[in-house]
Amino acid sequence: MNRQSRCAHCRCRFVPHPHVKTQRFCSNKPCQRARKTKWQRDKMATDLDYQANQRDAQHAWQHRHPDYWRQYRLRRADYRERNRLLQTHRDQKQRANLLAKMDASYPITFVKPGIYHLIPAVGEQLAKMDALSQKCHVIPIT
Repeated sequence: MNRQSRCAHCRCRFVPHPHVKTQRFCSNKPCQRARKTKWQRDKMATDLDYQANQRDAQHAWQHRHPDYWRQYRLRRADYRERNRLLQTHRDQKQRANLLAKMDASYPITFVKPGIYHLIPAVGEQLAKMDALSQKCHVIPIT
């Protein structure tokens, strides 16, 4: 009796090969390409040796083809234009954000002893990581 399974990529029904108990993809080319892509993604996430081999292969290819990206940009005006537009957008976005850096240092100012009332600050600045902004109102001791 032939059991049928549903392909994990195209969702079509198929009869799996009897010797492959865990077959999840049918034999169509796009489905096999998706299976290989998933395998490579999983392998890159879990196997440090595979990651190192892939990185070394990419570096070797880049050394064999040093002008590839320069030539690609010269041939593809649409790529250049899209990149210019996206870079302009990224630059505008960066200028719009006033970010507090994690390791930023500011001049030390000493606060006089007294009782302080702390209120969480709400504003346009965005603080990163574990920064805590507070407004301090001095309550004089009388």
